[in-house]
Amino acid sequence: MNDKVTCQLCPHYCKLGESQIGFCGARKAVQGEVRSLNYGKITSLALDPIEKKPLAYFRPGSYILSVGSFGCNMACPFCQNYEIAKGNLDSVYVRDMTPEELVQLAIAEKKRGNIGLAFTYNEPLIAFEFILDTAKIARQVDLEIVIVSNGQINEPYLEQLLPYVTAWNVDLKCFSQEGYQRIGGHFETVLRTIELTQKSAHLEITTLIVPGLSDDPDEMKAEAEFLAKLDPDLPLHLSRYFPCYKYFEPATDKNLIRELKKIAEQSLNRVSLGNM
Repeated sequence: MNDKVTCQLCPHYCKLGESQIGFCGARKAVQGEVRSLNYGKITSLALDPIEKKPLAYFRPGSYILSVGSFGCNMACPFCQNYEIAKGNLDSVYVRDMTPEELVQLAIAEKKRGNIGLAFTYNEPLIAFEFILDTAKIARQVDLEIVIVSNGQINEPYLEQLLPYVTAWNVDLKCFSQEGYQRIGGHFETVLRTIELTQKSAHLEITTLIVPGLSDDPDEMKAEAEFLAKLDPDLPLHLSRYFPCYKYFEPATDKNLIRELKKIAEQSLNRVSLGNM
């Protein structure tokens, strides 16, 4: 008898025995079902400038209540938020909040310029159920919903979220399947996520220029051409890598990033440099 259950949320398709936790660290098999371990488990909460997401062309000058939990379904060795991305209920402090409580907090923060809720910091989409429940309530009271994601979500789940999300920033880690395999991701999945989100909401793309992963000029050219086919005005943010977590290559050369920006600008109209 096969007593394993398959998590269908992301391209890992983890096959889990009873009480087994998936690759993301936040989904567990319980009595033949996959259940979320991080539903309503908040590790990070801050009122951020919208530009910090980064979103440069969505409600510029505004603030948004940014929310993080724990877990991630990729394994980037240069992760900047590894404490929560690789954390669990035993290693991180969490604040329990219902969707209703989070929405009420977002409403209260309107007096400080808040426009909605941004799910960010760790990988938010592994908390799919919590985000969907919260977004449905938030949109009823005209709060914006922003998701900052690695895009590793299977299409049936993404389609459920699309009607409620008003802006996305998708982190396009590199532009090759080989590169995505190295960091525990699936290249075709993120491309499909970008295609679908671009059709339904405001979208901006971020690529962290990591030595040996995403710093190849030919790949940058291919990435920009792919994005330009969707929309030549699609914003692309190029960020500079600094040593972090388990990756100790020197920080990305500034001249190289400027050169990659020029390459991307051959296809795209809105390419910016951040974190230099």
